[in-house]
Amino acid sequence: MILPITAYGHPILRKVAVDIDKDYPGLDHLIEDMFETMYASSGVGLAAPQINRSIRLIVIDASPFEDEYPETKDFKRVFINAKMMDENGEEWPFNEGCLSIPDIREEVQRKPKIRITYYDENWEFHDEVYDSVMARILQHEYDHLEGVLFVDKINSIRKMLLKRKLQDISKGNINVEYKMIFPNKKKGRK
Repeated sequence: MILPITAYGHPILRKVAVDIDKDYPGLDHLIEDMFETMYASSGVGLAAPQINRSIRLIVIDASPFEDEYPETKDFKRVFINAKMMDENGEEWPFNEGCLSIPDIREEVQRKPKIRITYYDENWEFHDEVYDSVMARILQHEYDHLEGVLFVDKINSIRKMLLKRKLQDISKGNINVEYKMIFPNKKKGRK
């Protein structure tokens, strides 16, 4: 089932998500729905807060980057209760976008290498190191679990210039190709 994406301004996007256990109700189905939602909205990653659930769950399929970054081929993963253990290296810019902030893309500086611990969908524990674009995607999605959005990482002048666009997104004054939950949408407006 395709789920609606929470739009910029929704309070759940600012909460720190909570850990879950293997008895979380409907977890397998939720993971399937998250992948389906991500694919339907042309994303490469989706964090549970983006579908209005404040839990530490991320799905990623980085294969759309395969032409430019061959290491992303078949990189499809589920990250449960992820914890960022380390980020290092010299920051590098990358043009990022977000399903919760449609039609805005900005250069964001991030470290090129990370170490992350997590459980997969079979509840097997992983302690892994990622670099390049895979580290970038994970950092972006991990930020969602911490209540941080990519626009928080751009310089204040750029953010000020985007203020009106961000307000329009939260009010639903934007055309998107996927279902969204707009926190400040006036009743009666389609």
